Amino acid sequence: MEIHWKILLLGFGIAAIMGAVANKTNFCTMGAVSDWVNMGDTGRLRAWMFAMALAIIGVLLLQWSGRVAPDLAVSGSDSFPPYRTPMFAWPRYVLGGLLFGIGMTLGSGCGNKTFLRIGAGNLKSVVVLVMMAIFAYLMMYTDFMATVFLSWMQPLFIDLSAQGIHSQSVDDLLAAAAGLENPMTLRYAIGGLLALLVVIWALRSEDFRGRFDNILGGTVVGLAIVGGWYVTAGPMGQSWLEEAEFMDQPPLHAAAQSYTFVSPSGDLIHWGAGSFSTLLVSFGMMAAAGVLVGSFVYAVVFRKFRIEWFSSGKDFLRHAIGGMLMGLGGVLGMGCTFGQGITGASTLALGSFIDLAFIILGSALTMKVEYYKLVYEDEASFGKALISALADLRLVPNSLRKLEAV
Repeated sequence: MEIHWKILLLGFGIAAIMGAVANKTNFCTMGAVSDWVNMGDTGRLRAWMFAMALAIIGVLLLQWSGRVAPDLAVSGSDSFPPYRTPMFAWPRYVLGGLLFGIGMTLGSGCGNKTFLRIGAGNLKSVVVLVMMAIFAYLMMYTDFMATVFLSWMQPLFIDLSAQGIHSQSVDDLLAAAAGLENPMTLRYAIGGLLALLVVIWALRSEDFRGRFDNILGGTVVGLAIVGGWYVTAGPMGQSWLEEAEFMDQPPLHAAAQSYTFVSPSGDLIHWGAGSFSTLLVSFGMMAAAGVLVGSFVYAVVFRKFRIEWFSSGKDFLRHAIGGMLMGLGGVLGMGCTFGQGITGASTLALGSFIDLAFIILGSALTMKVEYYKLVYEDEASFGKALISALADLRLVPNSLRKLEAV
């Protein structure tokens, strides 16, 4: 058990640094989407993509050096969540991403931002966390997800292994299409090129370059994701997983993994239901605690700690629904903006990119719809606001617009 707690404490320490820096730099996906949609400022969005690029480069370097297994899986155990699974569950990524994107907008931030805000004194985010935890627990530890979602989704899944494809990573898919026997060379080429293009795209904008916090936040978050993979899939992580194989009750989610922030909230309830067993303390739970503590320390030291509560019952309901949707969508889509958007993307899993795209879409549409409802009040039905929002995002012809652009 000694190595188990070393893994957990290292995960906590890296997350605490990430939490402090994310608080300082206001690193936030919802904020990034809001800046882009409402002001045309892409600085924080580019910081997010910059973090993704660094995570991809870091994982490729770890794999190339042999410090982690090439598929980020050890002793036959898949990563948690199984980002590269050959069962391509595309409906989960699409619907899960949309639900999470809507939820994080209503809840004033993604899963990571929820822990950051709690650390800085925001009590509204405590309500978001409670709702997110309840619905994540239902999705993970009861028959709720199987009954409500998987019962109709599973027939739509694509089993890539039936076609001789080992995973859903972009490199494996391209290698299979090209008939290549060794996809690792292609992985380095595809991953390296993608990361390079994203870095260039980020650096081209003064929105990103002109604010040091964007560079700092993107760099620290990207390196933290790489650190999480190294801790759980590197030499110590491999010993951890080998030890877990011989235990009657292995530690919860003992697998190669990095940072994600929805499933840990469900794990928290599971931990309580399991009489607070130390074996039920997951890497994700310690990571979430680390982000909260890091944010708290930064807020206290720099006098940014502020107690904040709801302004109205409507504000309470909005955040509660947001937390519920994040719990549902985060588990259904197998990750949040961190879990799929950076951690999953660092493995080049196709599902991670799809999930992130629909998270951004769900968030952007929600912001647009709310803005139209605010400006046009009774004149703007939900349907009219939605069609107009889709037109703004160029997803439907402008001729279908029901409300004048604002």
